[in-house]
Amino acid sequence: MKDSIEIKNSKLGKVWLVGAGPGDVGLLTIKGKDLIKTADVVVYDSLVGSSILVLIPKNVEKINVGKVAGNHPVPQEEINQILLREALAGKKVIRLKGGDPFLFGRGGEELELLRANKIPFEIVPGITSAIAVPAYHGIPVTHRDFCSSVHVITGHTKKQSEPDIDYTSLVKLGGTLVFLMGVMAMGAICKGLMDAGMSKDMPVAILERGTTAHQRRIISSLEHLTEKAEKEKIVTPSIIVVGEVCKLAKEFHWAEDRLLGEMKILVTRPKDRDSDLAGALRFHGAEVLEIPTIETDVILDADLIVQTLESIGVFQWIGFTSPYGVKVFFDKLKELSIDIRSLNGIRFAAIGPATKQAIEEKGIFVDLMPEVYDGKSLGIALKQIITEGQLEETRNPVVLLPRAKIGTEEVLKPLEESGILFEDLPIYDTIEAPQTDLKFEDEAVDYVAFTSGSTVRGFVKMFEDIDFSKVKAVCIGDQTASEAQKNGMQVVISEKATIDSMVECIINLANSKDWTKG
Repeated sequence: MKDSIEIKNSKLGKVWLVGAGPGDVGLLTIKGKDLIKTADVVVYDSLVGSSILVLIPKNVEKINVGKVAGNHPVPQEEINQILLREALAGKKVIRLKGGDPFLFGRGGEELELLRANKIPFEIVPGITSAIAVPAYHGIPVTHRDFCSSVHVITGHTKKQSEPDIDYTSLVKLGGTLVFLMGVMAMGAICKGLMDAGMSKDMPVAILERGTTAHQRRIISSLEHLTEKAEKEKIVTPSIIVVGEVCKLAKEFHWAEDRLLGEMKILVTRPKDRDSDLAGALRFHGAEVLEIPTIETDVILDADLIVQTLESIGVFQWIGFTSPYGVKVFFDKLKELSIDIRSLNGIRFAAIGPATKQAIEEKGIFVDLMPEVYDGKSLGIALKQIITEGQLEETRNPVVLLPRAKIGTEEVLKPLEESGILFEDLPIYDTIEAPQTDLKFEDEAVDYVAFTSGSTVRGFVKMFEDIDFSKVKAVCIGDQTASEAQKNGMQVVISEKATIDSMVECIINLANSKDWTKG
């Protein structure tokens, strides 16, 4: 099964209008996600969630047209021209729009120019905030005990400062009313409904930043909604829901009740290694922003690697310090056509449970794993078991350590001190990730998760202008924590150097509401 959608080459480009949904990356459709991977250029609005924007491959051109309610720094006519220009250049253009492109998204206007110029296009519907945001607050927009219809209304129009709405007809319908982009016109909307005969006591909700970790809601009466919203300083993006169903939020609320339902966490691991951490955090309700601060490059065609692996039989121990090192090592064996049976008689050591699992997935059971999952403890454990055993005298290295080019020296020191011969084999390199368009200070991140000193260094380089004393860093071990503290961050260390322990630490922090109690 292919990971992405294949698009046939054509001299003429093509445009896909893709609905990005209301913000939660999990609500982006599979088709939309696959198309983003294939794009030449992505043209996006400001309402597209940052967790979705980071899915765009780094080699893809990004054009921010910045549309939010009441503020269009790039006029719609210019956006239309951008889509046409890029398509005429033969590019695969993804027009990424918050919510659904055809529900007050002006998708129809963008298609008119494309159709006039015979540009092929497709529509990928998105989950609309009109349904999803109330759902994330426990408000069903229809319920047989209260209403049998729902009506979606725009809170502003193209040419008027206030919406031209037939309030009398809406009140007569008796259904749930959902106003999108209505914050600026909230007072006029409430007054219009009451003047049309709706009870001033009708339950109303204003829902801010729906489907994100920091969503808020105010449940009020129609008469007092504006007053309460101003007091709480509600901002866009927000939607207004009018109807008896709003009362159900008190009983049906759920999103904020999850263990991490009010937490936004930045994960810094490389994308090829962050699935377990990001997935576990999302399972517990966190909004996860995946911004890898390092990348891993396999060191290919290195003479040292070839020579070492071709003489693999001289080693008595192989010690791995990461699951990624395991992957690269066995991939290299296969590339060099070295039979796995050549490892017969060699014993294996792993720095921790995840690395142990990666080795055992290759059909090899691990002989040694330290009680504390860090480089120093692995080095000490290897030293003890080798010096206590009946080690044959040899001029060959006893231990092979296939690992990152820039790895901790702590694993080597115990071996050096005891005179044990070893080969420190760099099989992959860790490099800093390229700069991101996202501004850390705009993301309202609660915690940043660091799994290595290199992810900390990459983070510092990527966001070099921020005040690091305000960064709450959850670190997987002492060495990672030391790097974060060196840069002035607030630090909590997980009890064990494992992903599970790290997630548990974050849950404890969220539940205690006390940064010091990780």
